[in-house]
Amino acid sequence: MKRPRLIPLLLLFLALTFLVPAQLTAASAAAPKSVVLIDGQTYHAFLPVSALKGDPETSLLWNESEKSFEITDTRNRVKVFVGQTFAEVNDATVTLTDAPFRGNGTTYVPLQFLSEHLGYTLVWKRNPTALTLSRDGFKITLPAVKRSSLSSTASPIVSARKAFKVGNKYFSVKMITISLAHPNVHLDVVMAGNQKGKVESLSSIAKRSKAIVAINGSYFDAYTKNSYKTPYGYIVSGGKLQMIASGDRRTVFTYNHNLLAGMIPGTKFNDLFAEGDLEGALQAGPRLVTDGKVALNLRGEGFRDPKILKGGSTRSAIGLTRDNMLILLTTKKATMPQLAQIMRQAGAYQAMNLDGGASSGLYYNGKYLTTPGRKISNALVVKYQ
Repeated sequence: MKRPRLIPLLLLFLALTFLVPAQLTAASAAAPKSVVLIDGQTYHAFLPVSALKGDPETSLLWNESEKSFEITDTRNRVKVFVGQTFAEVNDATVTLTDAPFRGNGTTYVPLQFLSEHLGYTLVWKRNPTALTLSRDGFKITLPAVKRSSLSSTASPIVSARKAFKVGNKYFSVKMITISLAHPNVHLDVVMAGNQKGKVESLSSIAKRSKAIVAINGSYFDAYTKNSYKTPYGYIVSGGKLQMIASGDRRTVFTYNHNLLAGMIPGTKFNDLFAEGDLEGALQAGPRLVTDGKVALNLRGEGFRDPKILKGGSTRSAIGLTRDNMLILLTTKKATMPQLAQIMRQAGAYQAMNLDGGASSGLYYNGKYLTTPGRKISNALVVKYQ
């Protein structure tokens, strides 16, 4: 188509955060090394020691025989022991409320303990749940999931066919939910033919990328007779900016190397990209759901095409839950307001539209769930490796 410290607050915050649809939380599996784990009963948080490797003032030393981690900076020396509720702080013994533990090859330490004794500032974020840890010039933002996800045996990628009622009409949808916290799940934005301006079938992009899931991405000039099919909007792949759309207001889906994903207006993209932590991004829009509520501002995002403003069509959409689950969904003959209602019912706390019509396609495990009617410019793919 055309361009168109905290404990009381933390407890309350986390209690609200984990009120999410059961069918989505069931898909959570083991957490990656760089993710904060939350105990679902006590709401105590645990930080992976590996997250501190980027702090230039901190050194880490693992002792295999003791099963201990020594964390040293210019002010303090902290030593914790896996499975033990005591620690050493500058050679003094202190009692811990929770024992450090191992999971997925990394050691998790009580977050509050590290903050108190090493001087890290903690800022909790929502939509989805995340923690920003900072001190002096060091800063890192990590997704947060339930600790119980470590022992879950459920699949991190789940495909389903569902029906949602909007008004007096039922919509059949193809829907895939993905646990972004799973250590084997990876996202990538892939350009057709690995070049700007090329087009390629969605299944070809998926197979070439060795992806288990793929969905069509941003808008592009599908109707030109020229061989170069211009992609529209900001596109980031592998941390590199592939396409620029300065000043564009349309919504951008973003994620960093820890798969902490979000959605921002195009006007905020340059500032986010300048922070240097962006691994991938796709701009399309319009925004459908914001903080669990339908939120449409079609003309405010710059859309003028009647196909977007009024028409019903085959649609592709992407959503996020508050517990770091990704929702990919396609449906037919839906207007934008109807699509927004569908995504909200599907469990999305944040959601946006992708390119639609003949571009709309959803690929899973070697075959199409929704078959596109044309080759496309780019895609968001999910790898499991």
